[in-house]
Amino acid sequence: MTRTTELSVQATIWLTDDDNDLIHALQQGLELEGFNVRTDLAAREILSHLSSDSFSVVISDIMMPDLTGMDFLSKAIEIDSAIPVILMTGHGDVPLAVEAIQKGAYDFLEKPFPILSLVEVVKRAIEKRRLVLENRSLRETIDDHNPISQRLVGRSPKMALLREQILALSTTNVDSLIIGETGSGKEVVARAIHDFSQRKEKPFVAINCAAIPADIIESELFGHEQGAFTGATKKRIGKLEYAAGGTVFLDEIDSMPLDLQAKILRAIEQRTIEPLGSNKSVNLDVTFIASTKEDLETLSNNQEFRMDLYYRLNVIRFNIPPLRERTEDIPLLFFHLSRIARSKYRRDIPEISPNLVDQLCRYPWPGNVRELRNYADRFVLGMWNGFIETREESQSGDLATRLQQYEKTVIEHELIKNGGSLKETYLSLGLSRKGLYDKIKRLAIQTDQLIDPQDMMGS
Repeated sequence: MTRTTELSVQATIWLTDDDNDLIHALQQGLELEGFNVRTDLAAREILSHLSSDSFSVVISDIMMPDLTGMDFLSKAIEIDSAIPVILMTGHGDVPLAVEAIQKGAYDFLEKPFPILSLVEVVKRAIEKRRLVLENRSLRETIDDHNPISQRLVGRSPKMALLREQILALSTTNVDSLIIGETGSGKEVVARAIHDFSQRKEKPFVAINCAAIPADIIESELFGHEQGAFTGATKKRIGKLEYAAGGTVFLDEIDSMPLDLQAKILRAIEQRTIEPLGSNKSVNLDVTFIASTKEDLETLSNNQEFRMDLYYRLNVIRFNIPPLRERTEDIPLLFFHLSRIARSKYRRDIPEISPNLVDQLCRYPWPGNVRELRNYADRFVLGMWNGFIETREESQSGDLATRLQQYEKTVIEHELIKNGGSLKETYLSLGLSRKGLYDKIKRLAIQTDQLIDPQDMMGS
């Protein structure tokens, strides 16, 4: 079940009790809050509608003649231990309800209880179930046995097209150009092109044209003979020759000096090179992949890049979409990168809440996947739990709106600084506990990311 699909599906609330009047009252109260409630099936029949994929919450009485709440819980856990089962109990059944919690029940309510108490429990249960289904969906997609899907993560049409293009060229040795913004994963794509080609057993040589000083880049690429220049005390094999049989990746080729571009063009066209200080040609058996974040055609028209080299490389073009153009991939990528961070830092992945997912999808990600990776690392290390609106971002709207936005930002920052403690926050802000709680509700502050749940229960 994809995130997009799931968010458009309403959870089913199964309600079962042998007290018809109570069932009717609870159904009416829940439906007034917008929930999809079903009361038409007995407990045993409800079990047949539950599965590991069902977006469901069950509310059941503990003491029922057909199937007790404890027996129902046991059977529901066998189907899926993460299905939220909320138990209703009379006063004498509280110890039994506590035992049920220990055995996996989501929560229990002692009769009689206000409908709003049930509504709040159901809301939390739905979000918990939503989170479980989303994370399972992410795991299933990432654990896809298709190797290229594990390498180039994403289910957006643009990423699917990119994978198809790479596989379509797997039996060819054609040179190509990768275009993508900073941090979009150009080298990852280049390595995928190599690893899914006939050259995969041979070297993949990545050359960052912007990182090598201009005075030595020619020697790095083409090699040199002993004595070719001052300091050349022995013969050196260049990176192009070293890549024999494999792939040469020219990253940020727009940074390459114009005079060297002419020599690269000759190497690409003739598949030969001459090391510095040598009169002998060396044959090349390599595939060239170049990458850029710039518009090479515009650079060529401005005589800042060789037009003939641009046309020679632009035979096959791979366009990597920026994250802002494939927001449906962001939750999947974030989970994938969090798993990598988990292995790297030997930490468990914290719970990825729906609120966090929504924040990730709204952020524009100017640094693309590289920036997302940094946030995933921080998240696994416990140093990040979501975006907090900055002061600059709050400077929009009329005065009342700006003041509200600023007040919300101050409270959120204070909650984070105090580790989610309500007491420390209302004391530091000079408020009463009720005053802070009222502001949290009025300003719609997302408490599941900021406040200790035990602290909130005490409010």
